Amino acid sequence: MVMPTVVSDRMGTIDFIDYTNNHVFSKCQTDSLNTVNNGSLKHDDYPHGLANGKLVAKQMIGDALRQRVESIDSEFCEPGDEDTFFVADLGEVYRQHLRWKLNLPRVKPFYAVKCHPDDRLLQLLAALGTGFDCASKAEIEQVLRMGVDPSRIIYAQPCKTNSYLRYVAQQGVRQMTFDNADELRKIARLYPDAELFLRILTDDSSSLCRFSMKFGASLDSTDGLLGLARQLGLNVVGVSFHVGSGASDPTAFLKAVQDAHVVFQQAAAYGYNLKTLDVGGGFCSDDTFEQMANVLRAALDEYFPAHTGVNLIAEPGRYYASSAFTLACNIIARRTIQDGSAVSVSDSSSMSDDGSVNNGDARYMVYVNDGLYGNFSSIMFDHQHPVAKILRAGGRTMYNSVAAHESSAEDAIEYSIWGPTCDGIDRITESIRFREILDVGDWLYFEDMGAYTKCSATTFNGFSNEHDVIYVCSEPGAMALLGL
Repeated sequence: MVMPTVVSDRMGTIDFIDYTNNHVFSKCQTDSLNTVNNGSLKHDDYPHGLANGKLVAKQMIGDALRQRVESIDSEFCEPGDEDTFFVADLGEVYRQHLRWKLNLPRVKPFYAVKCHPDDRLLQLLAALGTGFDCASKAEIEQVLRMGVDPSRIIYAQPCKTNSYLRYVAQQGVRQMTFDNADELRKIARLYPDAELFLRILTDDSSSLCRFSMKFGASLDSTDGLLGLARQLGLNVVGVSFHVGSGASDPTAFLKAVQDAHVVFQQAAAYGYNLKTLDVGGGFCSDDTFEQMANVLRAALDEYFPAHTGVNLIAEPGRYYASSAFTLACNIIARRTIQDGSAVSVSDSSSMSDDGSVNNGDARYMVYVNDGLYGNFSSIMFDHQHPVAKILRAGGRTMYNSVAAHESSAEDAIEYSIWGPTCDGIDRITESIRFREILDVGDWLYFEDMGAYTKCSATTFNGFSNEHDVIYVCSEPGAMALLGL
């Protein structure tokens, strides 16, 4: 039976529902784990037969959200108590790993740390045996601090800082990428023992975030680069490519694998016996994954069959992180719009006898305590479109209910959702309709908020980019790996 666990990243002592073993783990300022015996829900409170499923995960996420928001009264709470927070289900990461192994059994994932460098996420992935795709000294340090062997890291940055190259040489991180002659000469000078992957250009026109304008060697230049590497006495061990973050065209993988096969043959002409193909990232966590994986798997079986002995790796990021994180935001202000104009308190025609605004054809602008300069940076940098749902309104918690979702009913109320900063571009949602009337102190939640959100949040206007993460774990296997 699933025994869900809650772990909270929280400055200071907090109380949370006990989901397992009569314990809650709370991470305090000292980074030590404190055990709190204050539980009321046990694993038997969850329905039987839902083990390892997303239904029990929904319940656990809902319970964590509910307890947090129901404990906060925005009229009387301390400053910051109503701040944005995440709930992360580590069980979802575990399920995604099993899904990966089912669909791409020959390909070892190297998690793209840049996507979401969350410590507990990285710890679970390390326990699952994944490698790590790092692009900076800080990312490499973070992974090494967990005790990960340097051989499980690829420095997948074709344009590396000199001092970072010296650092990885000292740490024994040997695998790294290159895509131009200047980088080869730099590596020859600073780290001649490195194990090099030639990153080739791909067609990433169908991806959310394109990299080809910045990285990748064209097939017209790969032969010359291999010849220069041989001349410099460098060790080229593989080929890498990246079809772009959030790719949508499966044939991009097919063409890239075909091109990689050509480069393998070019390398053999220079005496290189390439042993590894890195197929990069571009994998999403939605239903497109299986389609992408089917095309990639078939291409790999055709051009790099198992009997060739070529190792296959990939660099998934959002695939693992996106669906594991849910974000909760508090409504801090509301502006009523009627007939295209803001309703003022002095406008008695729009006020009822008790002083409230008559709804009529009113629309509302609601302002939440997170935005484009915070965890919704994914809207700007990652071309995402987060969908708001109602977590709590009018004193009722609505998580995962019909009332929580956007409504197409004719009498549904229209809202636009804005962030807290002074910048006019700080808008999360242009238009969305709900059946409920939202007001200050109510809460919204956004699912699939694990990819390129917290990692690119800023402190613009003095708003914090450090927000609590409440961890739940809906998979016994993940709990065992983490020792929970």
